[in-house]
Amino acid sequence: MPYRRSNGWRGMFELGVTIVPFASLWVLSWVLVANGQYWGLLFTIPAAGFLLRLFMIQHDCGHGSFFGHRRLDDWVGRVIGILTLTPYDCWRRTHAIHHASSGNLDARGIGDVKTLTVAEYRALGPWARLGYWLYRHPAVMFGIGPLYLFVIQQRLPVGVMRGGAMPWVSTMSTNVAITAVVVALIWIIGIVPFLLIQLPIVVMAGTAGVWLFYVQHQFEDTHWSVKPEWEFENAALHGSSFYDLPKPLHWLTANIGIHHVHHISSRVPYYRLQQALRDFPELKAIGRISILESFKGVRLVLWDEAQKRLISFREARALA
Repeated sequence: MPYRRSNGWRGMFELGVTIVPFASLWVLSWVLVANGQYWGLLFTIPAAGFLLRLFMIQHDCGHGSFFGHRRLDDWVGRVIGILTLTPYDCWRRTHAIHHASSGNLDARGIGDVKTLTVAEYRALGPWARLGYWLYRHPAVMFGIGPLYLFVIQQRLPVGVMRGGAMPWVSTMSTNVAITAVVVALIWIIGIVPFLLIQLPIVVMAGTAGVWLFYVQHQFEDTHWSVKPEWEFENAALHGSSFYDLPKPLHWLTANIGIHHVHHISSRVPYYRLQQALRDFPELKAIGRISILESFKGVRLVLWDEAQKRLISFREARALA
């Protein structure tokens, strides 16, 4: 409970040190490109990092933990959603479902990476198996997938299309705002410079975001179960990883790697997660994965209910 206290001034500082560098790097890239200095596109790399951090701020706003003031959190989240191409209120609803059902085999499908059990995969026909294989292929998951997710899929309230007016209002109003910003920027700087700068930023930030979300739940020691075995606290602590990143990357990703603590209590703002980890050092040993170990998780694509662990397609064939 002590770590759930938000600080409005700290929130303003965190927002400022994120959005100012992002905007500055974007403008610097444009100025250099406009003068024929195309090496200036290198600045899109750190700009993508700051856009990713803006998404993490939007994420905390969705949990009501960034400023600790619901209305302020919501409106800041909505504005950031124009930059991250993410309809805030619609995303907040699906993400809440993810938190409430994480690790529950009976409640998969909304706000998570699609994961089949071995039995479910074997019951599929050849074309459906191919579709799942393609979906879980790294080239699709981390290449085509992020661009499709942020540019195309999020233009409709996928997952909550029958959830009343709110998801539609959130999505369509965000689409209108995005269109207005894009048209204005193209009118000011031209379509070619805009695409040269914005497209790489979106692709790199989107890929990094999908990667982070993936490794936080798709790792060797993750937890899945069904009720009555499934319990929220156990699934939160053992179904989410502690992605042990270097300190600069922890800062750039707003401590999202301390994901098991975040799932225990999503109301803890990201700027207090490190403090919680320091005060409870035993948490560092639970679900810890290094950068090198996280790459091994890409091949783990099916949940084996007998062994209670994720396995690869190759292991599933061997079992068969």
